[in-house]
Amino acid sequence: MNAIVSLCHFCELHGPKILYCTQTLRPQEKTASEADAVDGLSKRLKSTNVGIGSGTGSGEPASTGNASLSSSTSSSHHLASRDPAKDYAKDVCEGCKSVKTGFVSHDDEAQLSYVSTQQPHVPQIFTRMRQACIRSLSCEVCPGREGPIFYGDDQNGSVLSHTFYVPDSQARGKQRLYSIVVFMMDRIYLLNSWPFLVPQLRTIIDMLQNKAEKVRKEEADKIPQGVNRMSATLGPNFLKTRGGNNKPARSLSELTGDKNIFKILHVAFVWTLKACGSRISETLLEGPPTEDSIIDMEKQEETEEGFIKIYTRKISMEAKPASSQADEGSSLSLHCDETSRKEPTAETTTNVPPVTAHEGKPIIKGLRHLRKVLGNDKFQMLAHHVVIGNQIIVCSSDQALTQSFFESVKILLPRGCCRIIYHSDKYEESWRCNFLGQNPDMVLPDHVVSSERFLLVEIIQHDDHNYNSVDSDMSETDEDFSCYEFRLVSPVCLPDRVPAVLSRMLLALRNENLTERVMEQCFVCLKEEWMNKVKVLFKFTKAGGGRSEDETHKLLQVVGAKEEDKPLLKFWMTGLSVQYRTHILASSKQR
Repeated sequence: MNAIVSLCHFCELHGPKILYCTQTLRPQEKTASEADAVDGLSKRLKSTNVGIGSGTGSGEPASTGNASLSSSTSSSHHLASRDPAKDYAKDVCEGCKSVKTGFVSHDDEAQLSYVSTQQPHVPQIFTRMRQACIRSLSCEVCPGREGPIFYGDDQNGSVLSHTFYVPDSQARGKQRLYSIVVFMMDRIYLLNSWPFLVPQLRTIIDMLQNKAEKVRKEEADKIPQGVNRMSATLGPNFLKTRGGNNKPARSLSELTGDKNIFKILHVAFVWTLKACGSRISETLLEGPPTEDSIIDMEKQEETEEGFIKIYTRKISMEAKPASSQADEGSSLSLHCDETSRKEPTAETTTNVPPVTAHEGKPIIKGLRHLRKVLGNDKFQMLAHHVVIGNQIIVCSSDQALTQSFFESVKILLPRGCCRIIYHSDKYEESWRCNFLGQNPDMVLPDHVVSSERFLLVEIIQHDDHNYNSVDSDMSETDEDFSCYEFRLVSPVCLPDRVPAVLSRMLLALRNENLTERVMEQCFVCLKEEWMNKVKVLFKFTKAGGGRSEDETHKLLQVVGAKEEDKPLLKFWMTGLSVQYRTHILASSKQR
């Protein structure tokens, strides 16, 4: 807990005074002034340690909570004091003194040190604590004079003060005014700690008052009060006397009859700071899962035994016994038929080899690499086809290159929109996959060429190693693709303006100051932003009944979408999770 706990008292000669304070020090976070102020303290710390839990000099460590705290004995624990307010330190009496040097406890687990001295050694902290002390014992009062009170501001910090009286048979009114002050810059944290701090401070105060009351009774038994009054004479210095004693004030050690009272206070203050700091901790709040996360969870198939099925592999008919083939022929054919109807995806596609170059052939290493290989114009054309859902057909004899191509471009789409078949010996319809890999000698059916919306990417390897595409930026990368040609053919005429989300993706892609990891996270944020717009459009059109074109146009204006964004929104709607679709449709039926 980044706070300071101080014991203050009202001296009859000097007014409000800071008597004793305990503060937390983090060596790795010291400022220059703090380092100079506490450097002398840390250098003079002796090696003899005792457990602060006992408050004695037994020499055995005592555990307080989970951390191992240690402090030195009273003899070896005194540290050279460097007081920032020399005038303040000189203007003291016996009642204004506590310890000449101080005590230190180390929390090795939290890498903290708790230092108790008479005044804070940092000038800025001393000034604020001095002001808090004066207000605590003068103008800031609560009903009944004794009790807790909160005050402060953003500039000078916030204070929780608990004033109380300590019995003293030689003081005016037979009691002296003290206060325990908890100073902190974080007002909200201190207010939230009120229910914990006030009972703890009350426990410390009761301990001091009980000790002082015991001493007062012992003094009253030794010297009756009436005898003390009769022995007093009205001499020239009678105004300076206090109950027949010429001492203007007595120290807290004398009032409580305990020479180790400040060591006990050190233990109590340290425990209060540590326990209060452990009581309230920051919690990382996570938002709802993204659509990609929900899609991943929906694709996990759980078996009857409770295992998650990672992948499946077909068993060939030749590998099975003849009897097994005869008995299971019908069920196997049914299973194969159901499997053939299942839409293949990047995650459920089976027998996909890892994307590694083999036999000296290159692969696409990422989206930026693909952009440099294709060139700006071809890459923008490819990306535009990808985000609006047109089928991408890659014809190449190198399956590893085809797979790396798809792995690079699928980052442009939400996970639910990616349906990939890395290699097929025949053409697959666009409803089954929007990324299809084929051999170069495959011919597209006539109905596909005439009616389908697709982009054909032909990867041709030339024998001439000096071949280089005019549009590519190969000079900026390696020469692995110097003998490769990428031809992009499509019957679709794309609009001049690209969707807004693609424009922002291309901008991030061109920013060389962004690392690959940062760029990927940027894409995740952009996709999630537009998936939220897709959800609004889905709920508006599917769950809201029939909508006119004018109403839809007004909705697009509200969500910040334009005419060129409509194909993207319609395609990305197919990538919504089943969970969200079911929830929206069920809600609309209940209405």
